[in-house]
Amino acid sequence: MPQQSARTSEAVDRDALHRDVIVIGAGFSGINAGIRLKAEGITDFIILERADDVGGTWRDNTYPGCACDVPSHLYSYSFEQNPDWSTTYSGSAEIQAYIQHCAEKYGLHEHLYFGVGIAHAAFDDDRGLWHLTADDGAVYTARAVISAVGGLVEPSTPNFAGMDAFTGEIMHTARWKHDVSLAGKKVVIIGTGASGIQVIPSIAPEVDRLTVIQRSAPYVLPKADKALPELMKKTFRRLPFAQTAFRRAILAITEGLVGPAVILDSPLATGMKKLALWNMRSAVKDPVLREELTPDYEIGCKRVLFASNYYPALTRDNVSVETEGVDRFTANGVRLADGRELEADVVITATGFKINIAEPPFPIFGNNGESLADKWAGPGGKAYKGVATAGVPNWFFMLGPNTGPGHTSVLIYTEAQARYITQAIRTLLKQDLTAIAVKPKVMRRYHEKLQNRMRYTSWTSGCQSWYLDEHGENHTLFPGLATEYALSMRRFKLGEYEVAR
Repeated sequence: MPQQSARTSEAVDRDALHRDVIVIGAGFSGINAGIRLKAEGITDFIILERADDVGGTWRDNTYPGCACDVPSHLYSYSFEQNPDWSTTYSGSAEIQAYIQHCAEKYGLHEHLYFGVGIAHAAFDDDRGLWHLTADDGAVYTARAVISAVGGLVEPSTPNFAGMDAFTGEIMHTARWKHDVSLAGKKVVIIGTGASGIQVIPSIAPEVDRLTVIQRSAPYVLPKADKALPELMKKTFRRLPFAQTAFRRAILAITEGLVGPAVILDSPLATGMKKLALWNMRSAVKDPVLREELTPDYEIGCKRVLFASNYYPALTRDNVSVETEGVDRFTANGVRLADGRELEADVVITATGFKINIAEPPFPIFGNNGESLADKWAGPGGKAYKGVATAGVPNWFFMLGPNTGPGHTSVLIYTEAQARYITQAIRTLLKQDLTAIAVKPKVMRRYHEKLQNRMRYTSWTSGCQSWYLDEHGENHTLFPGLATEYALSMRRFKLGEYEVAR
């Protein structure tokens, strides 16, 4: 993407600090919001991005083996399908290039401002304006704000004792140090989640010794990833409707088979569990290692992972698995809870992200200066359909509370949100309203219904996962199918909102 076509924080025209709409974040959600606003004829908007390029998660995650676990033809915008995906499951670089292409094609450069991080937001009740204070002190104002900051932004970096004394290299998967060679090194990797199972087989062949520290064994399903044939690409280029049909078929599989298996305790879940265990047992012959790699919870309770090269990597002669937790770092490596010390040149923390879907990304103050953090205190964040919170007018979330998927493409959700939010903003501007905020009773009923359904899902079946808050409530995922959620977002209803004229 031509960087010179978008502004940086130093180049911002002070007259451009006010817009009808401000979008915060230029990942998949923020770019989707910008495209939708333009399509609806709303052009007085800017997109603020704290980094120096679009892409969000796919810009930041460049570790070896980084790829999506949703098929490429579904993990892309329905209105901008790509016939040229190289593999079934695309890598991070190819996805990043796709997002850059979309920003270029839909003319978002003039709306993009890079190097602008927001530190604080406050609503002016009298004027119906949001005041967004940037990290550099600049204040942006807007009649409406779309928060598209994403849920996988800040790495969850462990803080073990002795880390400062370690003489080797430490790096998080989301902040990969490409100038650090792993060839012939003794490497310890902490974590066997989504990033860990991709890094491990990617680096195992080049390192001298790889020790995997596993806290909890994941369920890992086979991943049928392969290069896509040129005939398929050619067909999709010539016949776009064929690609649409192919995409819908993938969606139908994730909704009809994967969804019920992941979300509910059902015969499909039993079948999926057997497939995951077969995937492990077919590659791992050592009974001791098998026992260590067998999850002690029901499938779906934690994120189900996809990989066909993970278990074979763990059987390599230079790879070992440790299930003891980390006690502390030493000058030369890592000491485990049982007192053993693992020598290491490099320690990789594959410990995921601080999930902020149900937490404010920064201080936000709505009606009468009330803090959103206070509103969301106790049992976590509440938002009507995941996009609007009572008492926070003209502010809309993308991927807000309870809008994450556990089984299919997140873009099914974000496209529906972009459509709904744009309808709301168009109503706000067209009717020249001062403020619209979802009615408390509407939000409360929606949330109660949602949490009641959550009790019957596998996510609340007893294990500890990043889906749940400290109160044991799931404010992260939607307890249903993506198509159900998308249908519920077809039409914005002003009657569900309090209006100030």
